[in-house]
Amino acid sequence: MWKWKPISFTPLYTSLHSSSSFSRLPLTSSPLQPRFARAGRGVRLRRRPLLMAAISPESTLVHDLGVSALASGVALGLLRFFEELSKRGVFEQKLNRKLVHISVGLVFLLFWPFFSPWRYAPFFAAFAPGINIIRMLLLGSGLWKNDAMVKSISRFGDYRELLKGPLYYACTITLATSLLWRTSPIAIALICNLCAGDGVADIVGRRFGNRKLPYNPSKSYAGTISMVLGGFIASIGYMHYFHLFGHMQENWNTILGFFLTSLAAAIVESLPISSDLDDNLTVPLTSFVVGNLVF
Repeated sequence: MWKWKPISFTPLYTSLHSSSSFSRLPLTSSPLQPRFARAGRGVRLRRRPLLMAAISPESTLVHDLGVSALASGVALGLLRFFEELSKRGVFEQKLNRKLVHISVGLVFLLFWPFFSPWRYAPFFAAFAPGINIIRMLLLGSGLWKNDAMVKSISRFGDYRELLKGPLYYACTITLATSLLWRTSPIAIALICNLCAGDGVADIVGRRFGNRKLPYNPSKSYAGTISMVLGGFIASIGYMHYFHLFGHMQENWNTILGFFLTSLAAAIVESLPISSDLDDNLTVPLTSFVVGNLVF
């Protein structure tokens, strides 16, 4: 029976530039990957011991479909959980919304290492956040009525809001999953700054943000500083988590890159333009641009 030999943990665009096997895991094949990965710098990755054996395409497909279904189910369960909290009034609406904002993306990241090294695995992984794009379009257009869900993820309870911030949020995570994937520190920085950084900034800023920024009275020093720390700490945590599975390098250059990316995202988020364009759009865009410069 024909056997499939797994390639490296890279998305589709990487496989087009390289035919190296998974055993040559250092990420030197793609021009879209960070400079520190292509330069090598003597840093070795920890390899996964359990995925070395050749497996059939059929079993790989079933495996990735199963992990994708599990990730989608957990994401849907989280949304339903916060929807129920919103119905019962457990949290104030804005706090409930930010808890959804923080948790959904970060929990989804936990499933990335469990997908196979198949070149199409990122697209199966992107299925979970991709469902939320469809959900936001249906809810935001009024074709699907769900007042509790709208209340749990919108600022003012208006279903049309879902066509802005929540839709940008779902699109960002879907694109980061399918195009950057788990070997890219840019993907980690982008999602962590969007979820942990921006979410923590709003929560802390509302409670302790008495001192406002001189160039934007709607933002505070406490919120901006907490955004830097929240995005940075979450990025470091996921860097270590992915390193345990052999997908990410751990070194001081990467840590510095995460800090600079979180700092830049927080500065842009504090500008008035982020209120006009929606920080769910400006934060990931800034993280992507700066990440390509520092990694």
